[in-house]
Amino acid sequence: MVTLIIGGSGSGKSDYAEEYAVSRSGGGKRYYIATMRAGDRESLDKIARHRKARSGKGFITVEQPVSVEKAAEKTERFAKNEKTALLECISNLTANEMFSGEKPEPAGRTADRIVWGIGRLCRDFGNTVIVTNNVFEDGNRYGAATEAYMKAMGDINRRLAAMADEVIEVTAGIPAVIKGRKRDADR
Repeated sequence: MVTLIIGGSGSGKSDYAEEYAVSRSGGGKRYYIATMRAGDRESLDKIARHRKARSGKGFITVEQPVSVEKAAEKTERFAKNEKTALLECISNLTANEMFSGEKPEPAGRTADRIVWGIGRLCRDFGNTVIVTNNVFEDGNRYGAATEAYMKAMGDINRRLAAMADEVIEVTAGIPAVIKGRKRDADR
């Protein structure tokens, strides 16, 4: 089962995704695949907040800021149906993949690589919960690099929504099912 959870910054999507992944995992192993790089005080603070929020929930953290498909190699060898992955989050992964070199990778190539990597990752987990940001809410125009990033995010989000069994949008902490079964979002 693949679930995509989308929302704006500060929408409550991460908290919801953690609870959702716990409910999906039953007694199986839970892996939190972290994509944020700790580059400044703000990112360090955000990482600390996320660690605190998920403490006591049984997640094993796998740091994977690029090449997300490799995260499965860092998990224990259990049957697929005994493993749940929570991938947090696509916006960080996209930025890391796109802007790690001397010049930005093209949006299409970045999107292809990420969607392929997530497809590979999903094969190793019975449940994969993917968190992503809605980056198109403000309607502003940006510089070329940011516009390319937003184009990649839009492409990735559309393709992940198509491959997902469920898509849930979280607004102000309230989940709304976009695709899939309503009763699952009410948990």
